Amino acid sequence: MGGNIPLNFTNTSLGSPREAKDPKWVKWLLISIALSFLGLFLILPLVTVFVQAFEKGFAVYLEAITNPEALSAIKLTLMVAIIAVPLNAVFGIMAAWAITKFHFKGKNLLITLIDLPFAVSPVIAGLIFVLLFGSQGIFGEWLFERDIKIIFALPGIVLATIFVTIPFIARELIPLMQAQGTAEEEASITLGAGGWRTFWHVTLPNIKWALLYGMILCNARAIGEFGGVSVVSGHIRGLTNTMPLHIEILYGEYQFAAAFAVASLMSIMAIFTLIIKNILEWHGKNRRA
Repeated sequence: MGGNIPLNFTNTSLGSPREAKDPKWVKWLLISIALSFLGLFLILPLVTVFVQAFEKGFAVYLEAITNPEALSAIKLTLMVAIIAVPLNAVFGIMAAWAITKFHFKGKNLLITLIDLPFAVSPVIAGLIFVLLFGSQGIFGEWLFERDIKIIFALPGIVLATIFVTIPFIARELIPLMQAQGTAEEEASITLGAGGWRTFWHVTLPNIKWALLYGMILCNARAIGEFGGVSVVSGHIRGLTNTMPLHIEILYGEYQFAAAFAVASLMSIMAIFTLIIKNILEWHGKNRRA
């Protein structure tokens, strides 16, 4: 070849951000449109929830969130999340590990099945569980004979919640573990570490922030789930009503202040979740830096 070509990629378009050449008014117009959209469809409804919740005073608000039915709904919602999130975490780790560390037939099918809850309505998922475990379902008679309750009970609500939250943790872990590759695990095994030791000391530390991030998203989705839970719960007051179902009942009975009070409590949970999410993102960026 004619001569040596210097392989210097510094300051190329691949390594540095593209300079914006648009006029400043375009930038501020787009920012204004984005902020206006968020203010109209996100901030305003959120503010309205809190205004309506405290419209009749703090005493009414406190009564709405501390009466037995509300406390039962809060307790059930948290219980379902406490069960669903760890189970999804275990599944997400196993699925991500299988997809990123092994080559096997049907891998694309497994990825598609993980994404299925994003495409299927939660109401349909609830109906499927009713057809399987309801009194007239496939396993209904067998369950009835053994006095096992799934539909209109905690197990059915947990199943519906797990179904709709399956993708969140796996989908956070898969891209990260694909990017990390298998070099560190292979080095660990070469040095004599077993599978479990490699997982606890190599794989888990590398994915812990993505895992926590996925669990937070999964928890937020579990707390707010309505469609699938509505089908399998039976709407039994004080027993199978989660917070979203309790809000629906209160609103349907024209108890607007109470409905908005419980809704504000869910909003506080969502804001708290968002704060934790941003803290984890910030911590992860600092560690990468």
